[in-house]
This record gives sequence, C-alpha cells and structure tokens, in this order.
Amino acid sequence: MDVLALLQCRTPSAHAPSAGGGRRSATTMAESSISFLAEKLGALVSQQASLFGVVEGQVRQLRNELEWIRQFLEYADAERRYDKMFKLWVNQIRDAAFDAEDVIDEFVFKLERKRQQRFNNLKFLNFLPVCVGLPDKLPLVNELNERISGINITLEKILINKGRYGMEDLRAYEAGSSSSIATTASSSEPWKEKRVIPSTVEESNIVGMKNDVEAVKRKLLEGEMERGVVAIVGMGGLGKTTLAKKIYDDGDVQCHFDGGRAWVSVSQEFSIRELLLGIAHCVITTLTDKQKHELGNPELGQEVYKSLEGKRYLVVLDDVWNTDVWRWLSSYLPAESNKRSRVLITTRNEHIAVDARSDCYKLQLLDEDKSWELFLNKVGSAAATWAGLEEFREGIVAKCKGLPLAIVVLGGLLSLKDLTLDSWRKVLKCMDWHLSQGPHSCLGILALSYNNLPSHLKPCFLYCGVFPEDSKIKVSKLIRLWIAEGFVQKRGKETVEEIAEDYLSELIQRSMIQVADTRVDRRVKSCCIHDLLRDLAISEGKEEKLFEVDENIVDGNMLPTSVHRLISNIHHQIISPSHLQNSNIRSLILNRPPIDESSAFLQKYPKLLRVLHVDMMQNRGLKLSRKIGELIHLKYLCLSGFYWIRLPPSIEELVNLQTLDSGGQYISIPHTIWKLRKMRHLTCRDGRISSRQSMRERWAYGHFGFHKMTNLQTLFLQSDDWLKDDNFKLGKVTSLKD
Repeated sequence: MDVLALLQCRTPSAHAPSAGGGRRSATTMAESSISFLAEKLGALVSQQASLFGVVEGQVRQLRNELEWIRQFLEYADAERRYDKMFKLWVNQIRDAAFDAEDVIDEFVFKLERKRQQRFNNLKFLNFLPVCVGLPDKLPLVNELNERISGINITLEKILINKGRYGMEDLRAYEAGSSSSIATTASSSEPWKEKRVIPSTVEESNIVGMKNDVEAVKRKLLEGEMERGVVAIVGMGGLGKTTLAKKIYDDGDVQCHFDGGRAWVSVSQEFSIRELLLGIAHCVITTLTDKQKHELGNPELGQEVYKSLEGKRYLVVLDDVWNTDVWRWLSSYLPAESNKRSRVLITTRNEHIAVDARSDCYKLQLLDEDKSWELFLNKVGSAAATWAGLEEFREGIVAKCKGLPLAIVVLGGLLSLKDLTLDSWRKVLKCMDWHLSQGPHSCLGILALSYNNLPSHLKPCFLYCGVFPEDSKIKVSKLIRLWIAEGFVQKRGKETVEEIAEDYLSELIQRSMIQVADTRVDRRVKSCCIHDLLRDLAISEGKEEKLFEVDENIVDGNMLPTSVHRLISNIHHQIISPSHLQNSNIRSLILNRPPIDESSAFLQKYPKLLRVLHVDMMQNRGLKLSRKIGELIHLKYLCLSGFYWIRLPPSIEELVNLQTLDSGGQYISIPHTIWKLRKMRHLTCRDGRISSRQSMRERWAYGHFGFHKMTNLQTLFLQSDDWLKDDNFKLGKVTSLKD
C-alpha cells in the first residue's frame, strides 16, 4: 500500500495558517527526534547511493517513506503528546529509523574493513589504489538489501496500524489550520497549550523584585514622548508575569495612564481576534459585549484605535511567543508623538523584544538571600520559625538555583507537611520528582519553552544535558559536538560553525541557555544551563532516545539496545569493555573517570562510534590501540586529563575526523595525521608531530602535509619540524581562522 495513502487515510489535508492566528512553530516533543533522524538518514543514503547497486530501489523506497513520515509528523497535532497509542506508534517508527541508520553505517563500516584488509594483503603494492571488487562486495550488498527490505516491511506494518487502530481520527494535518487556533478564551479543547499561571505563583508575595519594579516603572513613565514598547525578558519561571502584574496594578502607573489600560494573555496559541477582543473589553465603553463580538476584525481594530486615540494608554501583552503578535496589533494602537503611551511585553524570547524595537529589561535569577526570603514567605509563619528549618536551607537554595517558580512550588508543597525532620527529609529526598509532576509543575512549565523550539534546535538544546551539573560549557566544544552529531543543517555558503553559532544565539535569546563568559569581541566564550532545564533535557533526551546518562542505568551489562549516546557523569564503570565493543553506540562521553583505571575501555571501541570524549583527570599516560583506525565514522575525538597521549599511525584511517582535541596535555601525533582532509579543528596545544614522511611514502603517495588540510579552521600545535616543510604555507589553507 502506498505510504502517502497510509498517512492520509481519511485525514483532512494540510491547510495554510489562518490569517487570524499564529501558525504553530513547534513540533511535538515525540516528533523532533523522528524528524531529525529521517532527514539525517535521507542525507546519509544520498551520500552513499553509489555503493548500493542492486539495493538502490530498496534504499530509495526507505528514504521516500521516511520523508513522508517526517512531513506527517511535522504537522502532527499537539493533542498527540498525551495520546498513548500515538506515542507507541511514534516510538516504533523511531526504532525503525534507528535500525535503518545502523544498517547503513554497518554496511559502510564492513566495506571499509574489506578495503583495509585488501590493502594489508597487498602491502608490496600499497602505492596502487585499493578498491573492493564485486565478488567481495556482493555478500555485503545482498545483506544490505535483505535488511533494508525487512525495515521497509516493518515500516509498512507500522503505517497500516495507524489506520487499523483508528489513529487517523486524530486530525494529523490540522495543526496549521484555523481549526487548531484558539479563537476564544474559553476553548473547550483541553489539549491546547494555553498558558495557565499556577495560583501558587500569582498569589505569592513578591520578594526580591523591588528593584525590578522600579526599573521597569521608570521605562514606562519616563523617556520618549511617542508610543514606546518595553519588554520584560527571561526564562520560564522567573516571574515575568508576576512583575508585570505588580506594575500594572501600581498606583503611580494607574494615575499616569489615565487614558486606559488593557491586559491580554497571549500564549502560544493565539488569534488576532482574541487579542483585539481582550483589549476592547478593557478600553471600549461605548459598545456592548455582543456588539463587539459581532464586529469583524478590521472594524473591531478600528474601534480599539478610536477608543485609545488622543489618550495616554498602557497595553500589556503577556507571554508572547511569536513576532507576529506585535506586527499585527501595532497598527491598531495609536502611535501619537506627544502622549507617552506604552506597550509592555513579557516573553521568554529576546528576539521578540528586538523585533518589536523595545526597551528590553532582562529579569535575573534571585540571589541566595532573596531565594530563602521567598521560600520563608511561601512556607508559612509556623515553618519559618521552626527550629529544624535551618538544616534544609542549603539543599533547597542549591536545588532551586534562584528560580522563583521552583522556590514557590517547593515551598507550597512543604507548607502542607508536618514540621518534623523525617517528613521534610522524605520530600527533599525526592525533590526532583516533586518538581516534575503535573502540567503546572516546574518542569511542566519550562517544557513549554522546549515545545516551542523549532525542530532543528531541539536536539541542540537536549544535548546540553550531557554536561555535568553546574559546569561551564565551552562554546567551541559544544558547537563542534553539535556538528559531529549531525545536528547542524547546511545553509547556503555559511560554514557549519557559523550556522551552529546562530543556533546558540537563538537558544540564548529564547532563555534556554545562559551566557557564562564572553570574549573580548563580545562573542560567547562559555555558557551554562539552569539545573531544572538540565533535568528537562535529560528527561526528554531519554524519552526521545537521544542519549542515556549513566545514573539511569542500573547494570552496565544490561545496556538498552536502543542507546546511541552514552554519557558518564559519575565515578563508576558504566559498562564492560566487551559489551561496549559489541554495541551500536554512536557517542561515548565520559566526563568522569571510571573505577577501572586501566583504560581498557579505550582499547575496544563500538564500531559505529562518531563521538569519543574522555576527561579522565588521571596522572597517567594513554597509548591508544591501533584499532582506533577502524572507527571510520569517527568525527570528534577528545582525550583530556591524561599525563601524556600517544596516537598510532592508524589514525590516518579516520577519514571523517573533524576535531582532534588533547585538552592541553602532551600528545604524540604521527605524521599520517596530515592525510585527514576533513579535519576542521586540530586543537593540541602541547601536541608534537612525532614522525616525518619517508621517501618511500612520498614516492608512493606524493607529498602530504599541513597544506592538504584545506578545511582546517583551528590549529594549535607545538612548533617543530613540520613548520620547516617546503610545502608549509598558511595561505594555502584559506579556511584557517585560529
């Protein structure tokens, strides 16, 4: 059965977004990794198409089906996020996509091993090109054909199940249609992501905001005479709405804006009509509610304009997620030059504030003293004077990290508990669980920001969860890891590093990542992520099968077969070397040394490894096995924390290697490194080229040296004989930047 028919069976076709509302910019959480894998697999299949021969038809069918699935999932309704049947269906597709990726990568790996074996058997003719002939290649092609055919059959069965179990009734293609846009404030559809402010936040006394209130008030009451826009920007849970409400209700503000005030909650799903009606209900007194609802959008907008014309007004647009909100509304709000009217926006996305040409105020996290003051305010007077309270101060403040939402949620929970040490210890022992339960929980509210990310940014954000808690993340390292993982999509003539830097900037603008340090040129040097957002990244990373952290694995010998990225952040042996060797892990990131100090795990490698990052922090040397050369898919290799490192000549076989980083330690590098033409970042500050090309090699292969690395952007090496090479000319490597 045709895949398009399977996907569209009794399903309305896609519609363009309604002019009256905001088009959904975010895909579902379950969809993001599927979409990414489908695109990535399509690109991989295209690159290797010349190798497939008789299997080309099966490969093309697989690629086409995954592309249709990707398109379908891109328009999937938000209601599916809560549908168990759909979740199972998506998980099965994801697993099939993983299987397909494994099959292709294993085929390329086996083909390359055949070539290397042929090369070793013909050493006396090693100056001749070595190819894998059809007799050697045919068994691999037949195996590939059989396995891809099996995956195509599996996918077809999964797609048939969609119709068999009634999932076509979930209106897959209406996500962008007018029917999916919230048109009234009292929408009866519970799955809509309308933002609801928990009463625990709204009713809590404002602590630590006195300076913020005064600063924003000055921006509203003073300054330019013409209409101005002021924006309060910050991550979810900082109290932007609470601050705006405090200012909106302030006596000075009410007296100043005597021409009218309006408060409108926008949220992710909005319609221009709903926003106009919200303002109209606040400022239009000459029409009844029925008359307002009977007006069309242009007429309603004109009535709003006439009601505010010639007056000094304040309009608050709370929780704005889309630049279209201000673009569409601005023409209905008078911009007279002598009234000093103001529009106050709250948003998590700095880009929205910039697009509205606003005077931006960035709300910050609370310091320790203010955090504790807010907690005492919320927990109640009885608990605040309890003798046992001080024992818990450090743990509570450390976990909440100055985020008001977390403090208020935790304080509200503990205010209901008995004032006994055991009762409080039980709650705080499971603090992460309590902060993550329910749609109005801390993580539930922060997840709105994640859901709103475009699909290409989702894996980039989730990947920040692989770094240890409270760590400063070096931007250059983060970007190179994103690129090696395949998260960065090509765009015109820009380099992938430039595109990745744009990704980072957007995540910072959206308050998902925080700037830790900047360079002299004001570019971001290092970044960090709030602990609760890191918890969200780890939770979603596991859900999406993007990566697995070691603390979630009880037995290293029972590693889930679906794990493609394994992260170790604690001191223990996460997995036996033999089990590791036989896995399909693509990324191994060890941020802490294992108990086994023999480094045995660095002598046996998963054959499909793309990323190997090791930070051992041990005063010992490391001599890598020659088997490292078998990792033909390896793109990123970082070995840090060793006393010394020695690389084998087989490093020349890592034809896809883009980054080699020794973390500042001494590293001995064979001259064959110069063969790696895809190398982009050779960062070995105490690295030395340990050998030179022999005359025999030069005769057989021609001269190879630094000038062959035409993609190189970063070079840190100790000056040595390689600088004396006649072919060494910086001008030949035009991509070099550092």
